[in-house]
Amino acid sequence: MKHLLIVYASQTGHALQMALAALRGAKQLADEVEIRFEHGLRANADDLLWCHGLLLATPENFGYMAGAMKDFLDRTYYPAQGKVEGLPFAVMISAGNDGSGALNAIERIARGYPLTRVIEPIIAKGELTAEVLARCEEMGQTMAAGVAYGVF
Repeated sequence: MKHLLIVYASQTGHALQMALAALRGAKQLADEVEIRFEHGLRANADDLLWCHGLLLATPENFGYMAGAMKDFLDRTYYPAQGKVEGLPFAVMISAGNDGSGALNAIERIARGYPLTRVIEPIIAKGELTAEVLARCEEMGQTMAAGVAYGVF
């Protein structure tokens, strides 16, 4: 069985709602993919090394990713070196601005692992809409299917 890791950080609850929507989508393939859903402060290198696909959900804070997401990436970077090359990942960002600072920082760090972005990022500007949450659910389902069937 393949494994999907969803790591989130959230303060207002928006990024959590996005991550939960992705989880709902991924669970549609629960017979094919085992899922771990972890906060950035609890997720660790063992979780990252376990997974075959990674979804990240974070708010944009001061034009950057949440500290909890940065903490996860910092703590897992060296233990994962040489062990996760090409791991497929995707990003969801809840943004007050345009989300580009958070996205650029995540993608820069991801290149260092190196991870492979397989789905276009979702950046939700302002309040969450049903359309954005539906896109997050679709992202979760797509990532789970891609991991389960070896597309990624």
